[in-house]
Amino acid sequence: MPSFPPPGSVTVCEVNRDLITAETLSDDQAKDTYGKLLGLVFSPVPFQPEQLVSPPSDNDAEQDGRIAGDGVQRKGPLAILQGLVDESFRRLFRPNDVHLLPEVDIQGVSWHQNKHIIAFISGPNQVILRDYEDSEAKDPIFLTNEYQRDVRVLEWRPNGGRMLSVGCKGGICIWAASYPGNSASVRSGAASFVGSLSRGTGIRYILADFLCSEDNEHISALTWSPDGRYLASASYESSSFTVWDVAQGVGTPIRRGLGGISMLKWSPTGDYFFASKFDGTFYLWETNTWASEQWSSTSGFVKGATWDPDGRMILLAFSESSALGSVHFASKPPSLDAHLLPVDLPEIMSLAGSLGIEKMAWDNSGERLAVSFKDGDEAYRGLIAIYDTRRTPLISTSLIGFIRGPGDNPKPIGLSFHGKFKQGPLLSVCWSSGFCCTYPLLFRSHTLP
Repeated sequence: MPSFPPPGSVTVCEVNRDLITAETLSDDQAKDTYGKLLGLVFSPVPFQPEQLVSPPSDNDAEQDGRIAGDGVQRKGPLAILQGLVDESFRRLFRPNDVHLLPEVDIQGVSWHQNKHIIAFISGPNQVILRDYEDSEAKDPIFLTNEYQRDVRVLEWRPNGGRMLSVGCKGGICIWAASYPGNSASVRSGAASFVGSLSRGTGIRYILADFLCSEDNEHISALTWSPDGRYLASASYESSSFTVWDVAQGVGTPIRRGLGGISMLKWSPTGDYFFASKFDGTFYLWETNTWASEQWSSTSGFVKGATWDPDGRMILLAFSESSALGSVHFASKPPSLDAHLLPVDLPEIMSLAGSLGIEKMAWDNSGERLAVSFKDGDEAYRGLIAIYDTRRTPLISTSLIGFIRGPGDNPKPIGLSFHGKFKQGPLLSVCWSSGFCCTYPLLFRSHTLP
């Protein structure tokens, strides 16, 4: 039987398909259950649960033009992409799908790939960092700046040290850690502002760059190439996305279709690129020649997407479906020959009475899937379902149980797995009750004997 957390309890971790609960949120329970095994306790990070996503007004662009302007450079080293741009059409058609944006599983929580540092959106203009490797820094780091307004999405840069990209109104803030004797690099011509100091270590994060979006668009989707060289960004306000050469500060816009973009996801191997739109279409690109194939959904638009560890299939959640879909590539890249297959989650309907998937995350080993769902039975409302997943050859799922957050009527507002935590999947959830909690999911193929 799936593990069900009693009302009033809080989940601590998983141990071999059993989700352990406690009466209260505390480090003591974590030390007793997984702390001795991992040698580390992931203390909850409190924050003020403000309204994190506030729809912008129609005149925001006029009021904020002084900051961003027309900052995208249309010529750069990404020459292979230039033929895909149609700027004249873009100016004639400017979709605005802000009313659908709350339905999208926006990346509001991000783990550094190689370090135990988590970043999450903690307010309209604020990001919090928590470094679990720094035993002296008990307090989180707050990143704020006048350029960083109405934050929507964030993601750590792969293979780029401690560098964090934050999508907001007018562009992308690029934060970088600066150490005593080893200052962070600031791109020539970019303004630099001190962001915050971490107590006890002398490490500080500075705003190393601000990449201005075209026409002051609000950045609501970000994804890095796995080598960390390129950053793709998009806005719900536009039918195009931009691929940035971050070192040069140069962006190349690319357009396909008409609808505003809801989500971007680079594959873990870098061979493929996924882009979805609010009109129900989505595109698979191969990044060798940047050819693409268009797909259409009869189950609404894609509101969640996550690649498998090998980059050969992508799991999708749709706005009008309680089942998932998986796109499987039939042959090796750069082939775009693929098939869309259903992935049923029957327990979501039978146990929870859900009206659909809300958010999801898939761990880097491909063995744990976390899913939150809309509405449903009161006993299950606000819980996160944890599935054991297999990929041989198709995706199959087995429900392990449910995670309950702390506080009164907690609901998940963001969730993410640590990409390379060696001891097993590590899930972090930002709860509406004002805590970002981390749950080690421990089972025999990883840590346990």
